[in-house]
Amino acid sequence: MKALVLSGGAGTRLRPFSYSMPKQLIPIANRPVLAHVMDNLRVLGITEIGIVVGERAHEIHAALGDGSELGVRITYIQQDAPRGLAHCVAIAREFLGDDDFVMYLGDNMLPGGIADVAEDFARRRPAAQVLVHKVADPRAFGVAEVDARGRVTALVEKPREPRSDLALIGVYFFTAAVHRAVDAIGPSRRGELEITDALQWLVEHGREVHAHVHSGYWKDTGRVEDVLECNREVLDALKPYLGGEVDAESELIGPVVVEDGARVVRSRIVGPAIIGGGSLVEDSHIGPHTSLGRDCAIISAEVGYSIALDGASVHHARIQSSLIGRSAAVTRAPENLHRLVVGDHTRVEVAAR
Repeated sequence: MKALVLSGGAGTRLRPFSYSMPKQLIPIANRPVLAHVMDNLRVLGITEIGIVVGERAHEIHAALGDGSELGVRITYIQQDAPRGLAHCVAIAREFLGDDDFVMYLGDNMLPGGIADVAEDFARRRPAAQVLVHKVADPRAFGVAEVDARGRVTALVEKPREPRSDLALIGVYFFTAAVHRAVDAIGPSRRGELEITDALQWLVEHGREVHAHVHSGYWKDTGRVEDVLECNREVLDALKPYLGGEVDAESELIGPVVVEDGARVVRSRIVGPAIIGGGSLVEDSHIGPHTSLGRDCAIISAEVGYSIALDGASVHHARIQSSLIGRSAAVTRAPENLHRLVVGDHTRVEVAAR
């Protein structure tokens, strides 16, 4: 079996971060979302992985390389513009051949893995198997209508009046039958080749499409709130590690990772939390559920339930529920005034006076 990972989306809901980095490289517990995806695929024994990339291809390649450090072999497949999930299958035809494959959206986090879905697919051998999750408002998703035996009877993309609460959540298992379906469909009203249309074609032509209901944790890391929540979920399984320096006046409580080259001075770290390599935490309080990337500087500050990307700094400030970009600086303004340098599509929340 091979894997096809889709990493070409624009990530508009994560602006301004997605202006400077692909959303699939946002760090969860100090590792890019795509690295977590690779972990889930490698557990299945999949080592041949095609990654569909768009205009940010060079950044994804720089982060993952040829995949050898992650124990996989990566083939990059260029997409000229976002043209739908089924279009990704079409342009990956040469890579996929006639092998079974799993298609995985590269901004989805499933910390519990997908081994049970893979086993279900191998046992049943349907033409396609989709991973679905019950959601409160299905109108923003592709929706599967499913019979009592788990067979999909209909699929609708973003229905105005959903007849099911089972949303497609971005993991699909296919046999080679999907290629005929993709060849048979045309662009939707959005001008894209929809994977839901290809699946519906399979259903209408008598091929079995099975739904596997996922009851574990799942998150589409498309918004800042989702990124922070997912970071919390992954950090809750953190195993402590002390590779850096922690002085005698500091205190570590709960599971804390202090990576090699990090320094903690006169500070209190409440886990789960990660202090990235090369970072300095001095006279500060960190955590819980906080990840600091590499080479951060947290001085006389409090940072909780937050993610700071590489090179970020916080001086003399209290930060909560925040995502701080690469090399961004947060510091106290004089005379208790708020001074902001804010880019496009940024959201700032300040304490009421």
